[in-house]
Order: sequence, then structure tokens, then C-alpha cells
Amino acid sequence: MNPPLFAFEHVSLELGGRRVLDDVTAEIPDDGVTCLVGASGSGKSTLLRLCNRLEVPTSGVVRFRGRDVASLDPLRHRRQVGMVFQRPTPFPGSVRENLLVARPDATDDVLRAALERAALPAAFLDRVADDLSGGEAQRMCVARTLVTEPEVLLMDEPTSALDPVATAELEALARQLAADGVRIVWVSHDPEQVARIADHRLVVDAGRVRVG
Repeated sequence: MNPPLFAFEHVSLELGGRRVLDDVTAEIPDDGVTCLVGASGSGKSTLLRLCNRLEVPTSGVVRFRGRDVASLDPLRHRRQVGMVFQRPTPFPGSVRENLLVARPDATDDVLRAALERAALPAAFLDRVADDLSGGEAQRMCVARTLVTEPEVLLMDEPTSALDPVATAELEALARQLAADGVRIVWVSHDPEQVARIADHRLVVDAGRVRVG
């Protein structure tokens, strides 16, 4: 049997003197879309950040496909396990320049392919990133992550700043990427959204985790 995508073994994390995660033992399956569900402050975003070493556990072990994340090269791991944050984070300049931040040697063909996977027209390469709408900017950030050809996308409440139309577009994009073989781990506090997109769910409550 193949190992899970991520495994948390007795993981605890303290930040600023507060225990954010408390002896978490849980697994994220290696397929489809897994949603981490919970109220604000429950620890779900912290759990997500452990997956690519943006946070390091105070105790316990986080594994990626059986390997201790602490033993992996952080930069290489973050290319395999990309992150899309809560709010779009465009850099100054064109969309092309934004994508090249992630992969400076990428050709325009590679950049156009990443845009198309993120449901943006190839012509967007020459757009000014600051001129994009909220939904377009978030999909550009997805494209920027896809340029490195990750196996996994970690998505931290990526629709929280978007309107309903842009939210629906990003949800559809996540489902399409999952169908194409990219594993998605998506943080959400919205039960209706989780019902629409999740193949699996973990409920995070006051720093502890249970299967939903």
C-alpha cells in the first residue's frame, strides 16, 4: 500500500507561547481534493503550512509520501508542494515577470501553458499584474505556482477575498487540476464550499484533528 500524501505523527506546535496544534495524528490521502475544515483560529492554516515547512513542529513528525519533511531540501520540496495564499500576491510588473519569479528559465511557451492550466488566456502574459481583477490575480498566482510543475497545491482559503463568480471559477479550476493528477489540499471554513469540492475532509477543532 502506498503511503499517504501527508502524515502527521503526534504533531504539536507552539507559537507565541500558545499551543496551536496539540498532538495531531492524521493522514491526508494521496488523491483528489482534501479540505481542512474548521473555524477561524482552529489551526487549519497552521497544519497546511507544516506541509511545506513554512512552519516547523515543536514536536512530532510530518511526512510527505513517507519521508520526514524535516529531512527534505526546503526549496526543492516547495517546488513539489506549491502554496497559494489567502489573498492574491502579485509582484510589480507584467504577468510574464510574475511567472518568471517562480522559474526564471521558463520559455514563453511554458508560461503560456501555465496560464492556460490556470484558466487564463495566453495573451495575459503581457498584462500588468496590478491591473488584474481579484479573481484574475489569484489565478495568476496559481499559474505562478504551476510553472514549477508541482505535484501538490496547498491552497489557504484562496477564495476568501473573491466574489462569487471568481470563487466558482477557482473551485472549478481546483477540480480540473485534481482530475489532471495534481493533489489539492484546500483550507476552508465554508461548509457549502467543502461540499462542492472535497473528496476528503479533515476537521480541525482547537488544535486537534478528526476525519470529517
